[in-house]
Amino acid sequence: MPQVESWVKTRIKEDEIEKYLIDGRDFIDDEEIWEKINENRNPDRRWIREIFDKALRIETLTPDETAALINLEEEDLIEEMRQVAQNIKKKVYDNRIVTFAPLYLGDYCVNNCLYCGFRRENRVIRRKVLTDEEIRGETEVLAGEIGHKRLITVYGEHPSMGVDYIERSLQIIYDTKVKVKNGYGQIRRCNVNAPPLQIDELKRLVEVGIGTYQVFQETYHHETYVKVHPENTIKGNYRWRLYSMHRALEAGVDDVGIGALFGLYDWRFEVMGLLYHAIELEKKFGIGPHTVSFPRLEPAANTPFVQETRHKVSDKDFEKIILVLRLAIPYAGMILTAREPKEIRDRLVHYGITQMDASTKIGIGAYSDRYNEQELRRQQFLIGDTRSLDELIRDLAKLGYITSFCTAGYRCGRTGDMIMKLLRTGKEGQFCKLNAVLTFKEWLLDFGTPETQKIGDEIIQKELREVKERMPRIYNKLMEYYQRIENGERDLFF
Repeated sequence: MPQVESWVKTRIKEDEIEKYLIDGRDFIDDEEIWEKINENRNPDRRWIREIFDKALRIETLTPDETAALINLEEEDLIEEMRQVAQNIKKKVYDNRIVTFAPLYLGDYCVNNCLYCGFRRENRVIRRKVLTDEEIRGETEVLAGEIGHKRLITVYGEHPSMGVDYIERSLQIIYDTKVKVKNGYGQIRRCNVNAPPLQIDELKRLVEVGIGTYQVFQETYHHETYVKVHPENTIKGNYRWRLYSMHRALEAGVDDVGIGALFGLYDWRFEVMGLLYHAIELEKKFGIGPHTVSFPRLEPAANTPFVQETRHKVSDKDFEKIILVLRLAIPYAGMILTAREPKEIRDRLVHYGITQMDASTKIGIGAYSDRYNEQELRRQQFLIGDTRSLDELIRDLAKLGYITSFCTAGYRCGRTGDMIMKLLRTGKEGQFCKLNAVLTFKEWLLDFGTPETQKIGDEIIQKELREVKERMPRIYNKLMEYYQRIENGERDLFF
């Protein structure tokens, strides 16, 4: 215990907070946010349509414009907003969905967040940190049996999962190869969901190779943040967490992901907080968040706060959250996780979602253990969508979406500032369409069930016809790569 306490005392570097402050203040002004929300009630219909047009130009909305959308109540305008959200998604990301799986590496934590099943004082959780061999075993299932190419690795805030462990675990995951039908299954990119790290530590993760670095603020409301995060913990420091993305971008991380845990405070405030965060990053670094996530509070073992919160988000309001954020930060990828049930995900995917997880298990060691996923003592919360990757891909294809396993952007330098420019102009979708076709075909050949192969091939043929019509100069090269994949080659990309 003394060793843990000593580690906690070294984590927060005040100079890595103060350097970003303006006149000693952070960029979230609670009073200003509520003023914006209250001042923009009953927005003018003509102005709303001007906001729609601005979002369609892939321009970040202002706080006033976003507040106006939050306050929108007319059903006909909300229906228009749904269509605008679909059009933005099509323009920026085309009709593809990126899939991934979360891999929880451990559940030890020095924090004591009231809403979390992994909190330090929760005695009913079975604590564990994966060993090197167990990490390899989990990866073999994810890459060799299920067919995932992309993970989000999740770490607790504890010395047993410090930067040395994060670095080593990522290297093990990347080095693990599993024989499959044609060649090898392998994780090609790990995004990282980790506690706030110091700049020097983040530089080490850049060296080992990470995708998007995620740290969710949980709640942007200062008073609520203090209430749910005890001040004698690392997470109790609001600003250390708030400036995680600043440190990451300064350290050379290309892509960062932000999010809020909806249900801790009023959802309207949290949407505005996410917008202010995006604007701040754009202003300081020239690029905004690569992804935005919006998990809702879910039940967790021995965690009564979840049942007691006054800010539970209804399905209707949750849809509005997604619609508003799709328009407010139109270039950003949007992640809808398996916290939500199948019915919610199948409906909301149309409004701008770009990433979804599948075959999801959030217990420590759950993929290779094959235990009952809903055993609360081994996981942080209950999941709502238990579909396998094959099932999700098949359902997405029925809805008209192609699943992309592409990680080419990281290897071709289409990250950071470059990808932001491509996203805003709609050009990134062209690269992604080509690579989606190739990687989807590869996955169908190696992992797809006959039923999924059939409907997947129908989607691919539709995509090929579009490429031939819209990008005729690249079509022959695409078909050459496509034939090579059918002949057994793997990991070809543009």
